[in-house]
Amino acid sequence: MTTRAHPYRWMSLLIPVALSPSVAFAQDNSDDDDDRSTIEILQEEVIVTATKKAGGVDVQDAPVSMTAFGEQQLDALQVRDIVGLGYKMPNVALDDIGTTKGVANFTIRGLGVNSSIPSIDPAVGVFVDGVYLGSNAGVIFDTFDLESVETLRGPQGVLFGRNVTGGAVLINTGDPTDEFTAKIKLAGDSGFRDTGANLYAQGVVSGPIIEGRLNGKLGLYYNDDAGWFENTVPTATGTTTEEFGESETTLFRGGLEFFATDALSFLAKYERGENDGQGPAAQSHTNGAGIDGQIVNFDRDDFDFSIDERGFTDAEWNQFSLETNLDVAFGNGVITNIFGYRDFSQRARSDIDASPGFLFHANVNFEQEQISNELRFNGNFMDDKLNFTAGLFYFEQDLTYGEQRDLLGGALTQDGGAIQDQRTVGVFLSGDYYVTDAFSINLGIRYTDETKEASIASLVRNVNAPCFVVDGDPRSTTRCAFDFNDDFETDNWSPKIGFGYQISDISRIYAHWARAFRAGGFNFRNTAIDTVNFGPGPFNDEEINSFEFGYKSEPYAGARFNAAFFVNVLSDLQREINLADPIAGVVQVIRNTADADIYGLELDATLPVTDNLLLTGAIGWVTGQYQDIIFDLNSDGVIDSRDTALDIPRLSPLTVNLGVIYAKDIRAIGETTFSLNYAYRDEAAYTDDNLGVLNEQNRIDASIAVDILDTGATLTLYGRNLTNEVNHGGDTQLPSVLGPAPLGGTFAPLTRGRQIGLELIKTF
Repeated sequence: MTTRAHPYRWMSLLIPVALSPSVAFAQDNSDDDDDRSTIEILQEEVIVTATKKAGGVDVQDAPVSMTAFGEQQLDALQVRDIVGLGYKMPNVALDDIGTTKGVANFTIRGLGVNSSIPSIDPAVGVFVDGVYLGSNAGVIFDTFDLESVETLRGPQGVLFGRNVTGGAVLINTGDPTDEFTAKIKLAGDSGFRDTGANLYAQGVVSGPIIEGRLNGKLGLYYNDDAGWFENTVPTATGTTTEEFGESETTLFRGGLEFFATDALSFLAKYERGENDGQGPAAQSHTNGAGIDGQIVNFDRDDFDFSIDERGFTDAEWNQFSLETNLDVAFGNGVITNIFGYRDFSQRARSDIDASPGFLFHANVNFEQEQISNELRFNGNFMDDKLNFTAGLFYFEQDLTYGEQRDLLGGALTQDGGAIQDQRTVGVFLSGDYYVTDAFSINLGIRYTDETKEASIASLVRNVNAPCFVVDGDPRSTTRCAFDFNDDFETDNWSPKIGFGYQISDISRIYAHWARAFRAGGFNFRNTAIDTVNFGPGPFNDEEINSFEFGYKSEPYAGARFNAAFFVNVLSDLQREINLADPIAGVVQVIRNTADADIYGLELDATLPVTDNLLLTGAIGWVTGQYQDIIFDLNSDGVIDSRDTALDIPRLSPLTVNLGVIYAKDIRAIGETTFSLNYAYRDEAAYTDDNLGVLNEQNRIDASIAVDILDTGATLTLYGRNLTNEVNHGGDTQLPSVLGPAPLGGTFAPLTRGRQIGLELIKTF
C-alpha cells in the first residue's frame, strides 16, 4: 500500500503563518461584514439573479420556490462542490452518476436523468455566470470562489429556456472587487479507514488595477485526493486491500471588470481546469431480480467492493464568459449581453462488471465545444408599474463521443459512438405589472427553435472490429463507419401566467402556471440490434405543465418561513431504459415512455431562537403516478397495469433537513460556532423497471468553527456523513450471464462515506 503524508501535517506548518499579522499587504481590508457573527451571516438574505432583473432581487421577493446560498454561507458550509448542497434543500438531489467522474444527474421534484450518455439533455439545467452548460459532463468537478449558488425548483422555461423542466441551478463565481481582498483556504479530510488524505489548497486575490476603471482577480485551486475507498484485491494467498479513488484537480480562474463609462461596463471571466484520477469504485450486490453477483457479491449497505480494472479519468476544460452591461435612458433600464464559450474533453475507463473478473470493461472518449450568447433588456415603464424583460438567445454545440467495450476478457469487443451538431435560438418576453402596490400580474413567453444533426456508429455494428470516433483515440487507426444519420428539428412555445400579492410587510403569496420542455434527440450509445424499436432515435421533446402556489414570510427579525405546493403534468416523459443484456452487457434505450402527474409540497424555515441560537429546517414531499404508458417499462412483453403501478425513477417521496447552529463569543479564543445538521432522503427507484434502487439516506454533518480573535482567520473541524451512509450514483442491473460466463449482480458506483476534516480560512 502506498504510504502518504499524514492528512494534517502540512497544515500544522501553514496555520501559524496564516494566523500571524500580515505585512505583505498594504491595505487592512476589515469592514462591517467582518464584524458580523456567523448567526447573522446565516440569516442574511441573498440577492439573486433568478428573475434576470437589473441588480437582482432579494431571494424572499422572488416569486419562485428556491434556495440561495451566499459566499460566506458557502464558506460556513465548507462547500467544495455542489453535491452536498442537495441535502440542505427540499425535493432536491444533486448527485454524480459515478460511471464517469463529474457527470451530473440532478433531480428536482422527481424530475431527473440517470445517464452518462452525453446526448441526453438534463431535466435540471446548470448555469455558470449566466452561461448554460450544454452537457451534464464536467459539471461536478471541484469549485471555489463562489459568490452564490441559487437552486430554482420547478420549470423555468421562460427565462432559462429548454432543459429546465425540473428546475435550474445557477452558480455565480466571484467578481473582481474595487478594494483589495485576498483569501486563502486550506483543508484536509479523511475517512480514517486506513486510506489516504484528501488535501485542498486555494487562494484568491482581487482588487483595483486602475482605480475606478479596472478591477482584476486571480484564483488558484488544487486538490490532491489519495482515495477514500478500499478495493479488495485477490492474491495467490488470499486477498489484500489497496487505497482507491485517487484524484488530482487543478483550477485556475481569472477575471477583469472594466468600467468604460459610468453607464458601460465589461466583466470577463476565464477558468481552466484539469482532473485526472482512477475510475469508479464499482460495487456488485444482489440485483433487483434477486440474482447475486457470481464472482463477488457485497451488501449494498457496506462500502466493500472488488474490481480488477482500476480505470482512469482524464478531463480538461476551458470556460470563458463576457458580460456587458449598458445603462440606458429608455425605461431607466439596462441592456445586458452574456457571451459564453466552453470546451470540455474527457477520457475514462471503468470496470462495469464490478468484479475482479474481466467480463465487461469500457472506455469512453468525449469532446464538447459550445458557444452561446444572450442579449436582453430590463427596464421599468408606466411610472414603475411595469417591469419588463425581453431577450434573444443563441446556442451552438458540437459533441463527439466514442465508446469501446471489452467483453469476456477482450475476446469480444464493441466500438461506436456519435457526432452531433446542435443549434438553438430563442426569444423571450416577461413582464410584471403592478395593478396596485400590493398586487402584480406576471406574464411571460419564450419561443425556441432547435436543430440537432447526428451521425451514429452503433456498437453492435462493430463487433471485434476496433475503430474510433474521437480523433486521437489510441485504440485503432480505423474510423468507425456511421450506420445512422438523421436530424431532429423542433420548435415550441413556453408561456407563463402568474400573480403576486403582498399580504403585509412580512408576508406575500404567489401563484403561476408555466410550461417548459426538455429537448428530444438521439442515443449516442446504441447497442440494440433492433434499431427500429430500440435504436438511436430520434426521441421527442418532453413537455411539462406546472401549477404552483407559494407563500413567503419573515415572521420576526431574522426569521423566514416559506411554503410551496405544486402540480406537474408531464407529457411524453423522456427516459433512458436500462436493460440487462446477455450479449452487450447493458442496453440503454431512450424513448418517450409515458404521461405522468407529479405533485408535492415544500416547507423551509430559518428561525432564530436567541442571538446565539439558530434553527433551520426544510421538508419536501412529492408523489407521482403514471397516466398513459406508451413503452413496456418492465419488459414483460405487454403494456398493462403493472407498468402503470411502477414508481417514477429518482423520485424520493420525502426529504427532510434539520439544522442547529449555536455561536458563542469566547473571550480567550474568539467566536466559536457549533453546527449540527440532519438530512433524510427517501429510497428511490433508479431504473424504470424498479429493479435498480437508490438507498435511503440518513446523514448527519457537524462542525466546530473558531473565528480566531482579530486575526481574520477561521479554523473549522468538520464531519460529513457521520452516520457513514452508503449511497450509489446508480444501480445498473447486470445480466445473469454474459455470453457463456455467469455474471449477475450490479454495477453500482459508490459515493464517499464518513469524512472528518480540518479547514482554515484566512482573509487579508
